[in-house]
Amino acid sequence: MKGYIEERAVEIANYIIENNATVRQTAKQFGISKSTVHTDVTK
Repeated sequence: MKGYIEERAVEIANYIIENNATVRQTAKQFGISKSTVHTDVTK
């Protein structure tokens, strides 16, 4: 499970950078909560 989370964190970070996206937009795109976006990107 840990590998999946790390992979998702990289995908989220790339999405934010490439699209200049907000946390809210990113959460909607990936179907996850804003808290999950924050957690994945900061850890």
